[in-house]
Amino acid sequence: MFSVPRRALQSGRTPRQVLQHIRAPEPCCRRTCLTYLERRPYSSGGAADRSAVGVFTPKSAAFFLVTGVALLFYFRHEKAKIIEQQKKDRASKAYGRPLVGGPFSLTSHTGATYTEQDLLGKWSLVYFGFTNCPDICPAELDKMGLALDAAEHGKIFNPVFVSVDPARDSPSRIAVYLKDFHPAFTGLVGSYQAVKAMCKAYRVYFSTPPDAKPEDDYLVDHSIFVYLMDPKGQFVEAFGQVATIDDMLQKMRDEITTWKSETGRTT
Repeated sequence: MFSVPRRALQSGRTPRQVLQHIRAPEPCCRRTCLTYLERRPYSSGGAADRSAVGVFTPKSAAFFLVTGVALLFYFRHEKAKIIEQQKKDRASKAYGRPLVGGPFSLTSHTGATYTEQDLLGKWSLVYFGFTNCPDICPAELDKMGLALDAAEHGKIFNPVFVSVDPARDSPSRIAVYLKDFHPAFTGLVGSYQAVKAMCKAYRVYFSTPPDAKPEDDYLVDHSIFVYLMDPKGQFVEAFGQVATIDDMLQKMRDEITTWKSETGRTT
């Protein structure tokens, strides 16, 4: 029900005419609700979206980025340390080797010239002695032969006998002498100065008189070592008289294994 204002009745208009000019009040509540809904932010994800945004915030993104960069630098640093340590190990191994071996030129038991180049491409076992040696030299040569027979890769070894008695040990004499030992042996001899130069390069001591004659009767004092040289002609090990065949075999196997891991070959 609407009340008619008194002024409208006093104007001379009938109540119907007055009511026709009066508008019904606007639904304020409806307008207010629509305005509220239009202004309210709308999200289809609801709580799920708010949860996702809350986990991966700019702060957490920055944290992950910093952590990733730190790990990258850490692993690079550790890798560099490992490479540097490997270089030091290789250097210490190379510098730690005694300076044994070097150039030489002698004559083999077959009459051919034999130099340090003939040691390349195989593992060499080099022994210095003389054919008139009563017991030590034959025992050491036998030990070398047995080690070669027992070696897993016998054909990659080159056994060498170097005479430190050039006055009496001719190539033909050495050839006869070596028949009692492993067939792979190569016998070497030369002039006194040539033998002396090779003994100096291999750190071998010998007491043969420089002016000795073939008919003289004397013994030669000398170093008793079997030298293991690698396929590049570099010194690896010196086996003394107390070294057993098993000692030699174990060292030979170890060196061949290391060589193969580095080069992919046994020689």
